[in-house]
Amino acid sequence: MFARLTSARSLLAAAGLALTCLAGTLAPSAASAAVPYLQLNASEPKYAAIVIDANSGEVLYDKRGDSPRYPASITKVMTLYLTFEALSEGRLKLTDQIVMSPRAAAQAPTKIGLRPGESMTVDEAIKAMAVKSANDVATAVAERLAGSESRFAALMTLRGQELGMRNTRFVNASGLPDSRQISTARDLAILSRATMRDFPQYYSYFSVKGFYFRGNYVKGHNRLLDSMEGFDGLKTGYTNASGFNLAGSAVRDGRRLIAVVLGGPSTAWRDNNMEDLLLTGFDVIKRRSRGERTTIAANIYEDEPSGPIERPSAEQGDGDQAGLSIVLTENPRSAPVKVSPTLRGAQAATPVKAAKKPKGEWGVQVGAFRSKSLANEQLKLVRGRITKLVSDAEGAVEGAGGMFRAQFQGMTNEAAREACSALKAKRMPCIVLKP
Repeated sequence: MFARLTSARSLLAAAGLALTCLAGTLAPSAASAAVPYLQLNASEPKYAAIVIDANSGEVLYDKRGDSPRYPASITKVMTLYLTFEALSEGRLKLTDQIVMSPRAAAQAPTKIGLRPGESMTVDEAIKAMAVKSANDVATAVAERLAGSESRFAALMTLRGQELGMRNTRFVNASGLPDSRQISTARDLAILSRATMRDFPQYYSYFSVKGFYFRGNYVKGHNRLLDSMEGFDGLKTGYTNASGFNLAGSAVRDGRRLIAVVLGGPSTAWRDNNMEDLLLTGFDVIKRRSRGERTTIAANIYEDEPSGPIERPSAEQGDGDQAGLSIVLTENPRSAPVKVSPTLRGAQAATPVKAAKKPKGEWGVQVGAFRSKSLANEQLKLVRGRITKLVSDAEGAVEGAGGMFRAQFQGMTNEAAREACSALKAKRMPCIVLKP
């Protein structure tokens, strides 16, 4: 147990029950000592969280970890990852100048506020992104490294996929509201772990609480750097559509944990939840070392939703997260993707040979790519892997939102699900397309 968790928000004081945890289950016992239980509000529609062991990658806790969410300014961790990569490869120096373009200077706050043509060093730019979460600086860095922010966002998505962020798509470098920019708690934990693993020489930037810029002190947003022992980063984030987000990491007794909390209703709630998850994680590790069988989830009390759940309001064109879907790769928890009516109509109008006649209106999506040629290559690859299961299906590439989706159309419900099962068994992405 932790002294920290004796607070009113962490105990079920009203219950006054003595509880114990055996073999990952909860069982009341008159002989056991009282165990503090964290309290999370499961009715928060935006909430998602995950805790992982930074060394092993083991997932210690997962609450809606694969549900699509808006990352907000946690996006800048990927912008900083690519900045650190450029520094380590010699393509950039800390003393190099980042010039503010008119487009960068026009970004919405939070921002550092330089005018077009003014510049700052790369070192200052990194601090501005990590500490101030400056959107104008993120855009300027993206333009410096890739020529344009859109091209940089494509590189962000590509690097994310290479790191294992299977359900993330970036369209800007800052995290400003855009309904196309989505990620998951799991993917953001993967990114956080990769950043500290691949660039330990630069990780200390995330521990900076404030810095002086042009004679003014710029204070950071990450309050846990002051209030939680062992906490040393990474990044906060907020938009109206995302709620209050935080990717964080802490070290205790030589063990490092990474946690991601998304969709908090307030800064204090988010910070308290982050601290509770990390403290419980460290306690679980300590108790496991003594031979106990327990998990973080076994030490958390979650209220069940009661009554209707209010949908949060939208901001700058962003809708509620309940309707988000991930198109980059498989997401088994999202709703089935519908077949495009345009494709279905074109498919019906196109004569086909009897041997290839479609037998239904279902289909499967086997990937989404930045180029049509890559999508076609994926269709060939899949057809070669499960030839019999897609022999009567028609391959198609659908372009939408800057991506090209590789699909097999004209399948029955049973055939589509069988094909997806076979692909998943081969660790290949697949989504069943509903008519």
